[in-house]
Amino acid sequence: MAPSVLQNGGFILGLVGAAALIAATTMNNWSTQDRQGDVVTSVYTYKGLWKNCETASSGFTECRPLYGLLGFSGTFQAVRALMIVGVVLSVLGAVISVFSLACLTMNSMADTTKAKMSLTAGIMFLIGGVCGIAGASIYANQIVASFTMSTNQNYGGGFGDNMQGGGMPRYTFGPALFVGWIGGGTLLIAGILKSLAFKGMVKDEKTHYPEVAYKPQSHAKTDHHSEGGKKDQNYV
Repeated sequence: MAPSVLQNGGFILGLVGAAALIAATTMNNWSTQDRQGDVVTSVYTYKGLWKNCETASSGFTECRPLYGLLGFSGTFQAVRALMIVGVVLSVLGAVISVFSLACLTMNSMADTTKAKMSLTAGIMFLIGGVCGIAGASIYANQIVASFTMSTNQNYGGGFGDNMQGGGMPRYTFGPALFVGWIGGGTLLIAGILKSLAFKGMVKDEKTHYPEVAYKPQSHAKTDHHSEGGKKDQNYV
């Protein structure tokens, strides 16, 4: 496959992945309240990285911002940090990827420079994708642990006759998690394509180097002798 096709594909996928990570980071529905088994559903709760929101049956929504750093667990702060790092790296990779495109001609920029910029953008996409997937996965693991614990408390450990659902609320996966996973996977594919484009650009650069032809010293001597022979013939 041509390096330009790989570059363009990696650039487009990088933009899509960066937009998905930004959307996932700003969304407020990383975890949503599980309504299964609830008799009264007048209030619907969902949580994000920056806000916790409640929506009443009347349609009124109230959100409470999550300010501060010390009032939350280290795992929650790690998820925040991973998503922010993923967003920053993916955006920087997309900007660098613009200038590394082969179709974009810039003055005094060699092809080797564009190849290195393409590799740099690919590495940023890869790291950003890993951060996005890791952040969403850590948050999902916390949801699974909380869901299991609340289920055991509400239903008497999953056995027995205590099957009413009026205890601790349970939360399940929200749409933001899937957006984060999709965005991280897209960035990984974009990084691979940009890295393959770098490899192809380096090969093309090596094959297009002009061969330097050195004139042997013997040719000069023969030319000198031939000129001397012509002079001798003229004297004769």
